[in-house]
Amino acid sequence: MNYFEDLHVILTAQTPKDKIEKFRYFYDQYKINSAVFHSDIEAEIFAEPSYRLYCSVVPPQDVPRRKNLQSRVGQIALLHAVAHIEYSAIDLALDAAYRFRDMPKAYYDDWLEVADDEIRHFEMLNALLVELGCHYGDETVHNALFEAQECTAHSLLHRMAVVPRYLEANGLDATPQILEKLKRLPCNEMLEKIMDRLQIIVDEEVSHVQKGDRWFTYACEIKGVSKGIYFEIIERYYPNTFNKPRHINIEGRKASGFTCKELEKISSQNVC
Repeated sequence: MNYFEDLHVILTAQTPKDKIEKFRYFYDQYKINSAVFHSDIEAEIFAEPSYRLYCSVVPPQDVPRRKNLQSRVGQIALLHAVAHIEYSAIDLALDAAYRFRDMPKAYYDDWLEVADDEIRHFEMLNALLVELGCHYGDETVHNALFEAQECTAHSLLHRMAVVPRYLEANGLDATPQILEKLKRLPCNEMLEKIMDRLQIIVDEEVSHVQKGDRWFTYACEIKGVSKGIYFEIIERYYPNTFNKPRHINIEGRKASGFTCKELEKISSQNVC
């Protein structure tokens, strides 16, 4: 198998079924050390997301709001929104494994493992959508995560800062808040299933952010810069994002590699 060329095929697969089947075959081969890490073809800068023909894309503000989470409509809106995050995260992990060449093999091991996790998360959520009479692609989606992939394609340092250490770390903060909201609602079987899946996701996402921290540190060392550049990078893409007090998942972020100094700057509180 040609590692980079095969990953290109998986990244451009236009349906979840095709992408997942291709990845699983590829990953099985990779794990028995049959990959050849050589390609004369440079990494493509993708102009459009792989789901563009499968999903209807709208601006983020036009994606359905998650109202009345006890209702079927509200549960579909929540599940579809999170499933889209997980499906986008599959491509983010695969793109990280495909785009940046001449890296230690441990780097490729890490991001293929993340892609495998994200596929499992996506399938768990899509299975609940099916129980509700829906499928991924039935609701509108936005391109926010793809845009982060696109604008950081030029730099490993920026990719590791923006995707795992910012966007995925924000998920560590947001998902427990969603879970707390769900726990306050009168219980039913579907809400129990949703909470179970979300808890699995937030627990496993810690290792994804941790991997991002590892390779962000590596990129800083290669560039000869301090990890403090993280805040400059995030300010470039998301201006003023750390200027307002925010609730953060302190334990999840600490387990992922964030220092107390970073956490205090992110949250504007004494957290350690």
